[in-house]
Amino acid sequence: MPISGSIANRRRGALVIASAVFCSTALTTADPAPADMPFPPVPAPRLDWKPCVEGPEFDCAVAKVPLDYLDPGRRTIELAVVRRKATGPGRRAGTLFFNPGGPGGPGTVQMPQNYESFPREVRERFDIVSWDPRGVGNSTAVNCFTTTEEAVAWNAGKPAGLPVGEQQRAAWIAAFADLGRRCERRDPELLRHVSTADTARDLDQLRQAVGDPQLTYLGVSYGTFLGATYANLFPGKVRAMVLDSNIDPQAWTNHASDAEPRLTPFLRMGSDVSAAATLDQFLTLCGSASTAGCAFSAGGAKATGDKFDELMRRLRQHPMGDWTYGRTVADVVSALYVVHPGWTDLAARLQDLWQGRVPQSAAPSAASPVPVPVPVPVPYTGDEQAGSILCSDSPSPRDPGVYHALEEAAALRAGDAGRFWAWAAEPCATWPVVAANRYRGPWNEPTAHPVLVVGTTYDPATPYAGSQAMVKDLASARLLTNHGYGHTALINSGDCVREYESRYFLDGTLPPVGATCRPDARPFPAPKPRGGIATGGGGKAL
Repeated sequence: MPISGSIANRRRGALVIASAVFCSTALTTADPAPADMPFPPVPAPRLDWKPCVEGPEFDCAVAKVPLDYLDPGRRTIELAVVRRKATGPGRRAGTLFFNPGGPGGPGTVQMPQNYESFPREVRERFDIVSWDPRGVGNSTAVNCFTTTEEAVAWNAGKPAGLPVGEQQRAAWIAAFADLGRRCERRDPELLRHVSTADTARDLDQLRQAVGDPQLTYLGVSYGTFLGATYANLFPGKVRAMVLDSNIDPQAWTNHASDAEPRLTPFLRMGSDVSAAATLDQFLTLCGSASTAGCAFSAGGAKATGDKFDELMRRLRQHPMGDWTYGRTVADVVSALYVVHPGWTDLAARLQDLWQGRVPQSAAPSAASPVPVPVPVPVPYTGDEQAGSILCSDSPSPRDPGVYHALEEAAALRAGDAGRFWAWAAEPCATWPVVAANRYRGPWNEPTAHPVLVVGTTYDPATPYAGSQAMVKDLASARLLTNHGYGHTALINSGDCVREYESRYFLDGTLPPVGATCRPDARPFPAPKPRGGIATGGGGKAL
């Protein structure tokens, strides 16, 4: 979710929906458009494809779209678009559009980084296209600082990960309130038009621009909510749609209620509980491995869990350099997103901290450098970009003073991960804008073709229950269960999920009802048996 989310190591900003949602003061609301107000027709944008400057195997283009689809003639904005052509000559089946999550994931960066994760036959038969959504990255972006130095100074003035103690809580709240005020001064009109519904209309414009009569789409994490929004705004245009690691639309929109919510989107979704369950799996599997297989292993599941709890208590009292408790918890949740090599690397960092050493590396954050080369200029993707979408789209409690109580309640049910997810949406408490044209349902418009929903059982951002809810909400959908770990099957699954997705994308064949998949490899290698019965030798194991 990052909901994340961004895909760590190969996807910029491992916290997808999580670590980047942010705030300001007085709430500014534009009068929302009536639900039955017709949107005027808009000509499809022209895409003048050219080889990308830094990666000629990819093509780049810019699409111009209306800022406000209700008033399309007034102001336009730009969308940065990237394409990788189908690799099988003469076999092209169409265009697959990809959204990498976030909210606020820059597709021009994350699609190239994750290109090899797409099923081989999909890469052969489809042009794969992604884009930086409005408000994000290389598109017309929300940027609330005049210089890079300003942004760096602001980021340095707030606690890392999550606040600990009254003084840090005050600093956190003040920092994000300041961010919201800066954003409102810079471009308040843009802030009112970066909703998921606005982006869904952009997606339909891009579909028309490439000449596809219907949409073929893969959305992960927050991209599932975007997909569900598109499917209900343009139900007749759905050719094939895979939604991977799903957000429950009812939880995201607070059931379309106008009342102030009691919980944040992530707590309504159960991200805290799912992250805690995934962390428990990490510690259990680590403890079942030797220290050669998992550096943090204490020789058993309980002992490894106790070791982790003791490390967290130690860091709350005595940070290790700039590795505070808050930063460490955020790093743990982030690192759980990608199993290979994320879990092994996380175990090594935790062991360093346990032994009193400052870790040499960490999982990428939303502000970290892109880990591999990409074919486009690396864009600015500050906290305000994810926040502008989340906070204007999905309601959160408006009183910053309640978040400490939410943290403590989340900690009771989800431990350290609960504290992280409780603060992830606090910046929305004082964000100044609600989107002018939100879509809040219904979610059951009959689509031209059924949707394939993929859910992973141990996901630290978007719970498996969100995928189950998505199937119930949509008019026609089939659930594929990935009995695995990490955030998104796209980068954590094996051949099983890819084969089902390939058949569906190519000819519409859905998995059987109740179909399941498992990862190709477990997170940590099991201890090797040594002699005796364990190796079939008959006698006692040594």
